[in-house]
Amino acid sequence: MEQQPTLRVGSAEQAGTRGGFALIEIVCVLAIIGLLAAIILPAIPRATSRAKLESYAVETAALLKADRSAALRRRIQVVTRVDAATRSIRSGVSGRVIRLPGDVSLNTLLASRCADRSAGASIDFFPSGMSCGGVIALTRPGIGYEVRVNWLTGGIDIVAQKPL
Repeated sequence: MEQQPTLRVGSAEQAGTRGGFALIEIVCVLAIIGLLAAIILPAIPRATSRAKLESYAVETAALLKADRSAALRRRIQVVTRVDAATRSIRSGVSGRVIRLPGDVSLNTLLASRCADRSAGASIDFFPSGMSCGGVIALTRPGIGYEVRVNWLTGGIDIVAQKPL
């Protein structure tokens, strides 16, 4: 006679109760993680990327070129204000302002006198196309760009700075 395996009723019931997590428990944990992420992530400061810093340099150069073009076209002197303390650049024609984020530093090398007046916080463009010239450096740790304005031609160039 062969012996048949016996099945215990209690063991099948115990196997069903010690399983994994219920779906509602998993959903609750995911909801809590999502809530925490929604609260914490916006508070984490984000560094300005290389591409974003380059776009600030291009935007600055475009603003300066627009002011120079307006000076030539309208035959007037246009003054572009550069405020290193507040990290902002204001167009003399349109009033448009470029504001740089906190992790980007704005350093300038501007003429102290231009056209027989004090000009230390601006780049002036004249009806002839000439300018007072200057350099606006946009930097963050490891990378930087200089927007250079030629005093004779009024031409504007962007030059990448070498990392220190």
